[in-house]
Amino acid sequence: MTGTDPRSLTIVGAGLAGALLATLLAQRGWRVDVFERRGDPRLHGYAGGRSINLALAERGLHALRAADAADAVLKQAVMMRGRMVHPLHGQPQLQRYGRDDSEVIWSVARGELNITLIDAAEAAGATLHFDRGLESVDFDGRTASYRGDRKLHTHPFNALLGCDGAGSTLRAQMAARRDLGERTEWLGHGYKELEIPPARDGGFRIEPNALHIWPRGRYMCIALPNDERNFTVTLFMALHGDGSNDDPDFDSVATAADARALFERDFADALPLIPELERDFEANPIGSLATLRLDRWHLGGDAVLLGDAAHAMVPFHGQGMNCAFEDCVALADCIKSHAGLAEAFAAFEAARKPDASAIQDMALENYIEMRDLVDDPDFLLQQSLERKLQERHPGRFIPHYSMVTFMRIPYSVALERSNVQRAILVAATRGLDSLDGVDWAAVDAQVERQLTPLADDA
Repeated sequence: MTGTDPRSLTIVGAGLAGALLATLLAQRGWRVDVFERRGDPRLHGYAGGRSINLALAERGLHALRAADAADAVLKQAVMMRGRMVHPLHGQPQLQRYGRDDSEVIWSVARGELNITLIDAAEAAGATLHFDRGLESVDFDGRTASYRGDRKLHTHPFNALLGCDGAGSTLRAQMAARRDLGERTEWLGHGYKELEIPPARDGGFRIEPNALHIWPRGRYMCIALPNDERNFTVTLFMALHGDGSNDDPDFDSVATAADARALFERDFADALPLIPELERDFEANPIGSLATLRLDRWHLGGDAVLLGDAAHAMVPFHGQGMNCAFEDCVALADCIKSHAGLAEAFAAFEAARKPDASAIQDMALENYIEMRDLVDDPDFLLQQSLERKLQERHPGRFIPHYSMVTFMRIPYSVALERSNVQRAILVAATRGLDSLDGVDWAAVDAQVERQLTPLADDA
């Protein structure tokens, strides 16, 4: 056991961020212990929380490369070239994420990814303790108590690194000692998970290399491919009706029969793909969606929070995991470059908080885009202009999605530039139904005046 060895660190949580951080720190010579409340998923199967598939992008891949885990993860991943939009009426259409297959994202299953990262952490030299859920922390005595095997286990610590998710016990223990300025902003919408199984011949039932979206205004379905040739389907809609519209919500769609009626009406082309709709709808719980914001992420050199424990976000930009992985790299780098942990934790918080806040805001915005705008004519025209301006001004006008997903520039920079670019797109296409009427000279001048060339933070 590490005790209070000054070269030891204790990670709370062996989920995605915890396992990756353990690998990065062990590689740098730290003695790392990881305590996880669940059992070892390699022995007992994955027993995670929400299972919305994860979209792995460049930020996350960069972190996995640093941990020598990227190749193992990509073997389990399915490439997604873009959004396959299924309108209520008409044929599905693919909207590419990037210019070509060099700009794609990857669908990964949370459980498989977690097991891969746990293996990497152990291979790097970290020690993992399963069935040990954090219960309390004595910051003065520098001991933490974990419950497992029907009893408490107390262990000393040098510093605690909180990777225990949105419901973080470590965060609660820190907040009891000092106000962290915690705020939870509930979205008012929830989700239910369903499944498209493989076809009878073992292949995919629909296009595998895409994220499928059935946008319906204020609600939607999405489907992400898995390497088992099935799709994880997620239905998103309001938890409760407010009387302002006739949209479905989880109060009015409460039974399996209600779910079938909803799909027959609004997702007719998806219904034949989900043979166990009623069973899945009744068996799977309704998940909640919220944004967690903190004013403070650390307590001196005693403890620090990262990932969902510090800044949980809604899943609509596919960046929660990627942001958490960036946190892991940033924290490991800060620990390496600062003489003391207090200075390292403060530097980490100062560097990452603006970017975490930016991607939280962008994730909320992307929900509206996915459920309402992806089949809107004005939005599609703006997208066409966005691509043209990218061609006319390479390195200067970079689409919002590309900055967030295919580059590693700070999220806060991406948000600031996206706001400027959106204003240009909206103004240039106002009143138009094609790009034929665009005043190219005026738009080019505006781009040159308002946007400086941008290099990736590679």
